[in-house]
Formats: sequence, C-alpha cells, structure tokens
Amino acid sequence: MEIALVVVVVAFSLGFDYTNGFHDAANAIATSVSTRALTPRAALIMAAVFNMVGALLGTGVAETIGSGIIDIGERAPHTGLIMVLSAVFGAIVWNLITWWFGMPSSSSHALIGALTGVGLAAGITVHWEVILNKVVIPMLISPVVGFGLAFVLMVGLLWAFKNANPHKVTRRFRIAQTASAAAMALGHGLQDAQKTMGVIVLALVAGGFQDTHEIPLWVKISAALAISAGTYSGGWRIMRTLGRKVIELDPARGFVAESVAASVLYTTAFVFQAPISTTQTITSAIMGVGATKRLSAVRWGVAGNIAIAWVLTIPAAAAVAAAMFYLLDFIIG
Repeated sequence: MEIALVVVVVAFSLGFDYTNGFHDAANAIATSVSTRALTPRAALIMAAVFNMVGALLGTGVAETIGSGIIDIGERAPHTGLIMVLSAVFGAIVWNLITWWFGMPSSSSHALIGALTGVGLAAGITVHWEVILNKVVIPMLISPVVGFGLAFVLMVGLLWAFKNANPHKVTRRFRIAQTASAAAMALGHGLQDAQKTMGVIVLALVAGGFQDTHEIPLWVKISAALAISAGTYSGGWRIMRTLGRKVIELDPARGFVAESVAASVLYTTAFVFQAPISTTQTITSAIMGVGATKRLSAVRWGVAGNIAIAWVLTIPAAAAVAAAMFYLLDFIIG
C-alpha cells in the first residue's frame, strides 16, 4: 500500500509542478511579451529551458520545504503519505482557481499553506518559527524590496538616458530584455521547482523509502522536466494580467522589473534558502517601475485584487488541504 501511495504522491507532486509552470510562466515572460521584446512562443521556449537549468542549480529551498515546515515523521508512514498527498492536492486546487480568474497568486505560498493545513489537521508539529522567518517575513519584505529597488533603479535609468535618442534606447532595451527574461526564468526554476523536490522527498521519507532529506538526482530531473513542460504550455490568462492590466510597460521598464526580481530570487535562494514567491516579487517590481511614470499609471484596482489573492492564498490552500486530509484519512486511513 505504501508503495502505491508513494507513486500517487509523486505523480500529484509533479502535477503540481506542472501547474506551477503554466501558472507562473507569466512571471518570467509577461513583460518581454508585452513590450514585444520576444514573441510569445520564443519567450515560452526560452523560459522552459532556463526553468530547467535553474531547477538543477541548488537544493536549499527544497530542504526547507522537505523538512522545515512540518514533522511528518511523527505519524505512521501510511498517514504521512496521506498528509503529503492532501497538501499537494490543496496547492493544485488553489493554483487552478487563481489561474482561472487570471490572478497571479503564489504557488509557493499555496504549497506552504497546504503543508501547514495538513499539519494542523493531523495534530503534528508545525515549525512556526521557520514559517515566520523563512515564509512570512520574506513574504512581507520581498514585495517592498522589489517595489523600492525597481523604482530607484528606474529613476536612475531615466536620468542616465534623459538626453538619449528614445528610439535607440527602446531598441537596445528590447534586446537587453532577452537576457533579463532568461535571468527571471532561471530564478523561477531555482525557487519553484525546488519546492516540488522537497515535497517528493517528504513523501519518500514518510513512506520509509529514504532516511535523509537529501534530494536524489531522479527527483531533481523529474521536477525540472515537469515545471519546464508546464511553462512551455503557457499561462496566458495570468500573462495578460501581469503584462498589460497592471501597467503598460515599455522595454526599459520591463528590463528593470525583470532584473530586480531575478536578483531578489537569487539572493533569497542562495543566501537565505527562503522559499519566496516569484509572483509577488515580479509583480511588485512591475508596480515599482510603473510608479516612476506617475502613481496613477499603475492600475491600483487590479493591484488590490492581486493583493487580496496573496492574502487569501495560505489560509485557502490550508483549508482545502485540511479538508482533503480528513476525507482521505476517513476513506483509506
């Protein structure tokens, strides 16, 4: 029974990774597509490739997800696997709901909320200190840093090129956006694919198939392939929200937003091993560069709807995951 459950959990985890790819494809390429720096298909191919590369670059975030949120070893292997399956299901459901409405919510926070929900439902230890230090605080700080840094850098860029030929500047930044979009896709793979790796390892440990939280090579490769496939399938609903509904971007602003967001993703992954939201980071950076036109240039009503989705993500995913755990535990527990 445990073997069958592990297979199901791995399949659902890779399914979550796939939804993460098409849900968050807009993070990497919405700005480049909206400014016509890249065609949609070329942008998706590039994002898929760099998502895969980023997924293979580190394991720090994966280890935080795999061992830092809940102590799944406190329960029997059978129950532990049901918990992981319920958490993945809760995250997938929230991803699909927000994708349907075109809201760029955080797949990362959906997964973390779902893990927390099943932990509470199962009555096991939830590491609130880790959640506070590596989830809540980065969740609050990263959008502020993204907005502020993007605003400051964009102001500096406008000053530096104030006497330059606008057509030449636009053309050069369209070219530069290819590099910044690739950097953003790399950061997305580095952050988000690792979360799926952590969940799969959590299932392997819960099922008694692995004693440590070390990430096997097959887990890295399968997670990288799944998120790349999801990215290539595209997330057009969310792409329209990020690329056009928040603000009409030009190539220079798109370049700055992507560069700032990518730098924040790299810093949090390599230095703090914190699973932050790529969605929040790029969205706040887009708002930051948009505000340099004038505050009214940012469609704050759309931004407010996005913020509501951010706030609801963790509790909503936790509730769905907890309900799924009670149901599965009753049926097959």
